[in-house]
Amino acid sequence: MTIPGRVFLVDDQPALRKAMARLLTLENFVVVTFASAQEFVDSGNLSAMGCLILDLSMPDMSGMELYQMLLDKKCSLPVIFLTGHGSIETGVKAMKLGAADFLTKPVQKEELLSAIRSAFEKNRLSREAGLKRDEFNQRLASLTPRERDVLHQIITGRLNKQIAADLGTVEQTVKIHRARVMMKMKVHSLAELVKTVEEFKSA
Repeated sequence: MTIPGRVFLVDDQPALRKAMARLLTLENFVVVTFASAQEFVDSGNLSAMGCLILDLSMPDMSGMELYQMLLDKKCSLPVIFLTGHGSIETGVKAMKLGAADFLTKPVQKEELLSAIRSAFEKNRLSREAGLKRDEFNQRLASLTPRERDVLHQIITGRLNKQIAADLGTVEQTVKIHRARVMMKMKVHSLAELVKTVEEFKSA
């Protein structure tokens, strides 16, 4: 069964690109190859599903320079570094920056396939999290300023009577706002509301 998404392979060695593309195609991956980092950047695939296999040492723009650019653009495409000239120091730096894996040439088939599958799963989870965050932000944006005030008070554990006093209104009005907040945020309990806000409070 074909795994959703594509494997983007960036390497300046034609023979290696051809060999790896053939190997991965036989494993039912859809492979797209690029001869340079800039060629990949220009392809418009920064937000694509899948993963990026990136040679570390390339002319003009190195793999690490491309990776830093992807980080700056907040690209969620997982990166697997593949190099014949890697060092422990470079590998550690790449992993600290969030690279999915760091492999050295010649790489073993199963090691490469395992790294790709893990990167695909990382990408899937990242995209799902992004969709949930976008949905939360849309719900939050649908609240009126007063409903937002009530929301902030609710999640701190304030009672309707206390919220009414703080906002200079009556308890019945707070109850109405509270009900609208629950409806717009699509939650069914205070616990669910607090959990949802806490999960995305940094979004």
